[in-house]
Amino acid sequence: MNYGLCNLSIVPLRAEASDTSEMVSQVLYGEILKVIETRKKWSRIRLSFDGYEGWIDNKQFLLISEEDYIDLEKKPSKLSVNLVDIITTSKKELISICLGSNLENTSYLNHQYEGDFTGGTKPKSEIIETAQHYLNSPYLWGGKTPFGIDCSGFTQMVYKLNGYKLLRDASQQATQGESLSFIEESEPGDLAFFDNEEGVITHVGIIMEDNYIIHAHGTVRVDRLDHSGIFNSEKRIHTHKLRVIKRIV
Repeated sequence: MNYGLCNLSIVPLRAEASDTSEMVSQVLYGEILKVIETRKKWSRIRLSFDGYEGWIDNKQFLLISEEDYIDLEKKPSKLSVNLVDIITTSKKELISICLGSNLENTSYLNHQYEGDFTGGTKPKSEIIETAQHYLNSPYLWGGKTPFGIDCSGFTQMVYKLNGYKLLRDASQQATQGESLSFIEESEPGDLAFFDNEEGVITHVGIIMEDNYIIHAHGTVRVDRLDHSGIFNSEKRIHTHKLRVIKRIV
C-alpha cells in the first residue's frame, strides 16, 4: 500500500476515475491518505481523518513513505481558522488555503505559514460560533470549504475545527452519538438529522438556541426547527422532515 499527502489547497475526490465523475468530497491542504488502488492517471484513496474513499488525480497529491505517514498521523491537528490564508513554498511561490486546512504538515512539505491556527478540543459552546463562519457559503455537493459546502461537509468541518471527529456523510454521522427524544432536550451544538420519503437520512444541521438550526441548503443559512422539521420562514413551508436528534459532545 502507498501513502500520500495533499500539497494543494482544495482537491476534488471523485466517485470514479474521471474528471467528469461526481465529486463526492474534497481533500484539503495537509490531509494525509492511504492509496488503495493505483492506475495510470488516478488513485483510489482513503482519507486518514474519516476513512472516506474516492478517486483522486495522481498529479494532485504527494506520495510519502509509510513511516512518514505513521509519524504525520500521530501529530495533533493544527487547523487554519481564517477563510483564506497563504502558504509560501520553498520556491517562494504562494498557495492559497482555506478554513480547516491542516497546517501541522507544512514543515514536512518545506512550506511556511505565519497565520492563525487552532488545535485541541474546544468547549461545546464554541461550535455555533465556528458554524457562523460558514454563513452564506454556497451549497456544493461534496464541498468542504466556505466557497462551496454540502450539509454533512459543513457539520464535519465545524466539529473538526473544534476538535471532534464526525464521519463524512449525513447517514454516517447519524450513527454516532446519543439519540435524544425531544427537541426540548437538545443543546446548541447538537445535530438534527432529516430523511426523505424513503426514510433515508439525507440532511443534517446544527441546532442553535431558541429552536433555530444552521445548515447548508442552497446556502449555509439559519432557519426555524420544530417537531416536524426545518421551517423556511421565507417560503412559509417545511423543507426537511425531522428524523432524529443526536448529541455527539
